[in-house]
Amino acid sequence: MNLTLPNEALLPEVAALLAHGSEVEIRTKGSSMLPFIVGDRDSVRLKAMSVYAEGDPVLAEIAKGRFVLHRIVKIQGECVTLKGDGNLVGTETCRLTDIKGKAIAVVKPRGRVKDLAGPKALKRARRWNALPYFVRRYYLAILRRLI
Repeated sequence: MNLTLPNEALLPEVAALLAHGSEVEIRTKGSSMLPFIVGDRDSVRLKAMSVYAEGDPVLAEIAKGRFVLHRIVKIQGECVTLKGDGNLVGTETCRLTDIKGKAIAVVKPRGRVKDLAGPKALKRARRWNALPYFVRRYYLAILRRLI
């Protein structure tokens, strides 16, 4: 059964489930994690971890009741900088304690599961984010029109 709830109602409950050790699967919205996660089509499996590292895609509360699923760009002490793979500019910040869980897998429409947390997935993400701005810009523009 699929149930659609607004993020303001759903994501605090997801955060509570993750805090209690549950693995949670939710459908994503938006295009901020393109090309790896397609909003309104893919789902992600989330799991709370004891340690988070640069490159990890995480669910974080960046303001009271406002959550994002973005990748960790930098960790400096307790301060974490986040950025979506599909975002060309702009970052968000939060504290390490505001990270609710790590996206460990993406579930594609036909049930195919792709790893998001393994070495190969992190290497692909690093290569993508290392591409020149104009290359990512045009690729994302084409991808958004096709989806």
